[in-house]
Amino acid sequence: MQPLHILLLIGGYFGILLLISFLTNRGGSNADFFKAGKQSPWYLVAFGMIGASLSGVTFISVPGWVEASNFSYFQVVLGYTVGYAVIGLVLLPLYYRLNLTSIYTYLEGRFGNYSYKTGASFFLLSRIIGASFRLYLVANVLQDLVFDGMGVPFWITVTITILLIWLYTFKSGIKTIVWTDTLQTLFMLVAVGVAVYIVSTDMGLSTNNLFNFIAESDLSKMFFFEDWKSGDHFVKQFLSGAFIAIVMTGLDQDMMQKNLTCRNLKDAQKNMFWFTIVLTVVNFVFLALGVLLTVYAQQNGIDASKDKLFSTIAVESQLGIGIAIFFLLGLIAAAYSSADSALTSLTTSFSIDILDIEKKYNEQKQVAIRKNIHILMSLVLVIVIIIFKYVIADATVIAKLFTFAGYTYGPLLGLYAYGLFTKWKVKDNLVPLVAISAPFLGYAISYISTEYLAFEWGFFILILNGLLTFLGLVLIRSK
Repeated sequence: MQPLHILLLIGGYFGILLLISFLTNRGGSNADFFKAGKQSPWYLVAFGMIGASLSGVTFISVPGWVEASNFSYFQVVLGYTVGYAVIGLVLLPLYYRLNLTSIYTYLEGRFGNYSYKTGASFFLLSRIIGASFRLYLVANVLQDLVFDGMGVPFWITVTITILLIWLYTFKSGIKTIVWTDTLQTLFMLVAVGVAVYIVSTDMGLSTNNLFNFIAESDLSKMFFFEDWKSGDHFVKQFLSGAFIAIVMTGLDQDMMQKNLTCRNLKDAQKNMFWFTIVLTVVNFVFLALGVLLTVYAQQNGIDASKDKLFSTIAVESQLGIGIAIFFLLGLIAAAYSSADSALTSLTTSFSIDILDIEKKYNEQKQVAIRKNIHILMSLVLVIVIIIFKYVIADATVIAKLFTFAGYTYGPLLGLYAYGLFTKWKVKDNLVPLVAISAPFLGYAISYISTEYLAFEWGFFILILNGLLTFLGLVLIRSK
């Protein structure tokens, strides 16, 4: 597939997104940008959230992860289902009862202004890093496939990428994203389905043989109970999955902002229920694709692994142009369905939580400030992605993402757990100290455990940091 063909594909894809943006950009008010007027159909939200949850990281990394970790990731996915149940039954009722735009406003009413700003700041840090990781991965693939050959520097690739996202989100934000994410999720699911079909057909597998082939493969081992010190142990991964879902969806402005656009709580809960089912199935399909790609690479002498596996086979193998086209469509869709909502949620949180625009300014001034913040957040993402280009190692990106999330989302987990399950107050001005200290203490404990006890925390580090934050809040409680 020639670079020109790839550019035309990308151009046509974004032409569709810009058309959707034009059709949905009727108002451009803050009510549209932040909450879509609370008129989003729940089924569109549920379907669009799948793409936002999976992202380009999952699209690239999960299939490449199978060679080294088998199906162990599915233990985390099973844990997700418990976490999503908590979101639907505990957190969504809270958010709708308080009629929140930013979910971190809850912390202000429960604890005070310092806690509120701390929670919002940890989200901003987490989401900037997380969104940048995801976009870095996709920009790197596009750089290798297209722009290096054209002599285009990486920073220009990244800048154009963010600019395209800004173009279709700057006016109506989440109102547009509910529709664009639905389309992008569809592209992503079709892409993975086509990849499974083409690779399995080339390997001579029928539908019945395909299921048997995956089930009998050594790579499809799913449950790990042997070594409790290992990061792959079932209990660690299952519990981590539950808490990852709670914090990276239920305590994340990006994901919850979509839910809060539903007409009422009942619709939002239906959205979470169907989202959970479909997301579980889709993750299993990605892992199954990982088995096929790994075996195909071994049989055909293809030297690719981890994050390079899927892209190398799709674009450089002899499977034909069809898989290359759908791979690129799926990759772009998966990446931008998470990146566009991340940019919108960053703008929302910074505008409402940090600058307090709803409290300080009239509607016209709020819109002007929000537009400037949208530009600022776009520039921040560009800068962080360019930095990643020079500091990221070659380890699987999804592992890095969740490891980092364990440290940055841990304090949010502790804050909300303390607020929801106790009636105690805290010395509000000391909350930032607790929230900042907990990740450093968690890292020290993790390092000592790994070096001297051969005990790997894995994704379980999220729970440790949440617990340390909770205990710190207990120590600074007030009467």
